[in-house]
Amino acid sequence: MLRYRPNVAAILQNAGGQILICERNDIPGAWQFPQGGIESGETLVQALEREMMEELSLAPGDYRIISKKGKYRYEIGEGKTKKGFHGQEQEYFLLQLLSPDKAINVETPEQEFKSCKWIEPEKFELNWLPAMKRDVYRRVMQDFFGVEIGNEPT
Repeated sequence: MLRYRPNVAAILQNAGGQILICERNDIPGAWQFPQGGIESGETLVQALEREMMEELSLAPGDYRIISKKGKYRYEIGEGKTKKGFHGQEQEYFLLQLLSPDKAINVETPEQEFKSCKWIEPEKFELNWLPAMKRDVYRRVMQDFFGVEIGNEPT
């Protein structure tokens, strides 16, 4: 039986409707949304707040939750596991940034991203992701923005 790690993910949106994507520290050219596992005893919102602080240095007053959708699942594949799980089961949150852009800082004690940038939702490219995450991102972009980001990477 496959085990999925409970996870939260955040789509941060600015006043102009652009979304924040972040380039991973460990994989150059890999862009994604902030995300992370839910720790024992945490609620979804507590996990979201912790991840936003850990990855972007944003406190709850820097953004507001607009909506939440889930559950989205992906498998690591090839029989591999991470921390005993075969994949992730994610709850996605759409957040509106309330603070100035300069509040976003990826240089955190456990830095996961080396940079961030704002893009239009339809400009997200599937080739920024490992294959295992692509179907989830297709569904998320459709569910939140009505945007199809394509079947194959460009």
